[in-house]
Amino acid sequence: MSLRSVLRAQTADCHAEVDKLFGTFDLSNREQYRTFLRTHARIVPAAENAIEHAGIRRLLPDWPDRRRAPLLFADIRALGDQMPALLPPPALGCEAALWGALYVLEGSKLGGALLAKSVPDHLPRSYLASQGPKGAMRAFMERLDASDVGDPAIAVAAARNVFELFLKAAQLELEAVP
Repeated sequence: MSLRSVLRAQTADCHAEVDKLFGTFDLSNREQYRTFLRTHARIVPAAENAIEHAGIRRLLPDWPDRRRAPLLFADIRALGDQMPALLPPPALGCEAALWGALYVLEGSKLGGALLAKSVPDHLPRSYLASQGPKGAMRAFMERLDASDVGDPAIAVAAARNVFELFLKAAQLELEAVP
């Protein structure tokens, strides 16, 4: 079984929970969209930095072109807001953990592309609309499938941790909404 298949099967519950929570945001509403972006801003920059510091460039040489934190920053600034406090980054001590965390972040791009369609034209949406370089998702999936990690459970734990960070970030932002 490929690592992608293992990750998909063993994080399906987390993925469903994140999709359910984030599906409650009305992205056509400026304030809800702002809250949605702030939620992502609590984890995406920290996770991307952790992935980079753990050595992702040796696995994905085009990593700098895949980063979305700058686009997220720009969208938040365009809405007249500031970046929220970051959550602690995920611990990524090995290649398997890198693949697990990256599985969640790269997968969120697919969901982002669908969500971007519900954001009105007058609101910034470069973060959600970004898919990275042409063929990036296919290349990522091929590399993920070809990866030979010793313990897939480590990748699963890392992916579940990133999903949990997204949930925690959403809870923090939703609690702050009056």
